[in-house]
Amino acid sequence: KNPIHIEVGMGKGRFLMDMAVLAPEINYVGIEMYDSVAAPRSTETEKLETEIKNLFFIRMDARQLPEVFAEGEVDRIYLNFSDPWPKDRHAKRRLTSHEFLARYEKILKKDGTLEFKTDNKICLTSLLRDENAEGWELTAFTYDLHHDVVLSEGNVMTEYERKFSSIGNPIL
Repeated sequence: KNPIHIEVGMGKGRFLMDMAVLAPEINYVGIEMYDSVAAPRSTETEKLETEIKNLFFIRMDARQLPEVFAEGEVDRIYLNFSDPWPKDRHAKRRLTSHEFLARYEKILKKDGTLEFKTDNKICLTSLLRDENAEGWELTAFTYDLHHDVVLSEGNVMTEYERKFSSIGNPIL
């Protein structure tokens, strides 16, 4: 019954854990393809999943999203510091590629949103180009999230965001 927000490429899941605690009325689902990256199964993560009733982790390939989520079921998708796959020959692997945008469009509600954070300008430029080509509507944008008074309000930082901003990289 609650809105569903998913993070594709959740890594260790800290961002979603923090979000789930802040907004218990929203169901948060973390998607991670690689065991080596995902939050390790431990007493701590099992305890968190038990205590935080609106938090779920799934190890799966994001290409299968339309097979797991119904059409229009998801309210928001987070792409936080996704691997930029900078070489042109790897473009289809980007979580911001045409192919992935088409998958997101299938599962997002009509008024659903895709939120994207990175420190990589090439990755951002690629997403903006692909979103425009696919007919997505850009509702907010910044070249420096932490110095944007409006967009930084209520921002929950990811592990990479903390790391990159601590060395002076602007968050896009």
